[in-house]
Amino acid sequence: MKKILGGKAVTAVVIALVVVMLGGIIALAVFYYENLDFLESQTTFLDGEYSVDDGEWKPIDNEKPINDRFHKIVFKGKLSEDAAFLFNNINIAAKNVWYTLKSADGVVLLEHNYYSEEQYLDDLYLAHIAVNHDPTDPYHDKEYFIEHIDRKYYFNMVMPDTPGYITETIPKDYITYGQDDDPELTLEIVNPYAFGRMSYSECFKVSLSQDNAHYIKFFLEAFPAVLLFVLVCFFGLFLFPIAGFILGKINYNYLTFGALCFFWGIYMIAQKTGGYLNMWISDGTVCMAIEMMCNYFFIISVLCYLKSNLEKPVSRIIGNFVTVTYTLLVVTAAVLHFTAVIDLYATSSNLFVCTAVATVVMMVVLFFEAGVNRRAIFILVSWTPLTLSIILDAINYYAQFTDIHFYYFGLTVTMVYQIIRLIRDMRRQYKEAIRYQQMQKELYEAKVSVMVSQIQPHFMYNALTSIAMMCQIDPDTAQEATVTFAKYLRGNMDSLKQTNPIPFEQELEHLKKYLYIEKLRFGKKLNIAYDIGTTDFVLPQLSIQPLVENAVKHGVGMKKKGGTVTIATRETDNAYEVIISDDGVGFDTTAEKKDDGRSHIGMENTQRRLKDMCGGEVVINSKIGEGTVATVILPKEGQKHEDTVS
Repeated sequence: MKKILGGKAVTAVVIALVVVMLGGIIALAVFYYENLDFLESQTTFLDGEYSVDDGEWKPIDNEKPINDRFHKIVFKGKLSEDAAFLFNNINIAAKNVWYTLKSADGVVLLEHNYYSEEQYLDDLYLAHIAVNHDPTDPYHDKEYFIEHIDRKYYFNMVMPDTPGYITETIPKDYITYGQDDDPELTLEIVNPYAFGRMSYSECFKVSLSQDNAHYIKFFLEAFPAVLLFVLVCFFGLFLFPIAGFILGKINYNYLTFGALCFFWGIYMIAQKTGGYLNMWISDGTVCMAIEMMCNYFFIISVLCYLKSNLEKPVSRIIGNFVTVTYTLLVVTAAVLHFTAVIDLYATSSNLFVCTAVATVVMMVVLFFEAGVNRRAIFILVSWTPLTLSIILDAINYYAQFTDIHFYYFGLTVTMVYQIIRLIRDMRRQYKEAIRYQQMQKELYEAKVSVMVSQIQPHFMYNALTSIAMMCQIDPDTAQEATVTFAKYLRGNMDSLKQTNPIPFEQELEHLKKYLYIEKLRFGKKLNIAYDIGTTDFVLPQLSIQPLVENAVKHGVGMKKKGGTVTIATRETDNAYEVIISDDGVGFDTTAEKKDDGRSHIGMENTQRRLKDMCGGEVVINSKIGEGTVATVILPKEGQKHEDTVS
């Protein structure tokens, strides 16, 4: 055994070393690949100075990011050394800002503004004329050209006040053409939104290259992260929902957390690729809408996850109201955007307030419910970090006290907790499966034991002898007794196939057959009484019969004048009770068990089955000379198995 364990340990170490080596090789390859000379990222493409919101002028350092928040930021200077001499193209990726590049004499060299369909068609026409000099070509006529040109590549939301997301590559020669070798330039970037101020480094990125660098930057900067978040989406789409099914039922908590992981992965993919979406989607407002909607879907999934932890009816009503209301607000914002009334970024300030309010409400409800249920550990490690991080991000959106996104940390803590919880639940499920198999084996053995105890040779002999005597005295009764005895034996044999609790009515019918046969034997010495107050519960098959058998054989049967066995049921606030009482000889319940000819194995098996299958117990009270009362207590919580009755 030690050799096997030692071999597994060595194999695990070797695999770990191989993984580390491969990871190191990949990391080195990426490092050297990123440092190749065909691509360089800079703060901007100018050397000079800049001013934020008409404030003082500061020197530009292209090696450090500019995290100033602004409504308008202006750069002036000359092309940086790398932009002027080493690279041919300037690549720009802008989010939600207008930008204009001007020469020293005020001529606009580059401008991002609303690009109408008319401008688009004009550009196409000029491009066609530039490459096609044949005057007989009908497309030289502008009206004919506009009427017959294929417009399938143009898509615009007609939102002139929305800059959206833009990627653009500008040849250096286009900027310097017709000017000095080292021209003075002015770059002006404007945030058109009245609320808040953007960080320059987040909304405007520059890279220098020999050719179009956007695809290269995408594969270097975004693609590795995209692969990582695709894995997160996979976890959300398969791991957590499937785990709920593996655990034996649809677990709403795992299902909603799976949705949360999936939409978080989708949102992070959209965030990492947002600056590149314009390479494939022509309209920048659509690019912006994709990232914003992914963010809102993520928040909705968070609210659904938090709602899944609510158990009380009032809490669930509040959770449903908050989730549905927030979803309707998101849908309204989306409709306003895609009908070109107001864009999603303009409504985001109000929705961020709604996000904070919804999260706070859900958090208060969760704390209240958790306080009642005393789930302090669950509060600390499950949803508190996530909700607090979202609230902090919403506050930071306005206060702008840091560039950190808190929900990264909150979601990471929650995800780690859910993975640990999943492992713990699956481990518990495995143990329960092993225990269930063992219980089923014991249950089968117990049923065999009970069945054998009920059809012992002396019982069969007494029953058949009584029937034989009845054949001469009362043939009709003998016939009825024979049929009843056959049904009784069949019921005992069928019990071996039954693995679930059965309705009490079914158990009572079997008891009546047994008592009918015993009545033939004992005659007037045995009286049977029933006081059935309720039958609306389940219990293990043949779990009452051993108690009735003891009452008949060792209670009333041992009394010279005989007596009465009473079977009663009643319902209390928390349980159902079956009471088997007799006025027989009784016994000392405190005395040590001894070999008195009774089979105690059947009683022990009955008690274990009642506990394992229904959480029940047997309480026995007896007085010598007065009789015995055996009470089977079945908690109502244990009645959850009722829906599995076959």
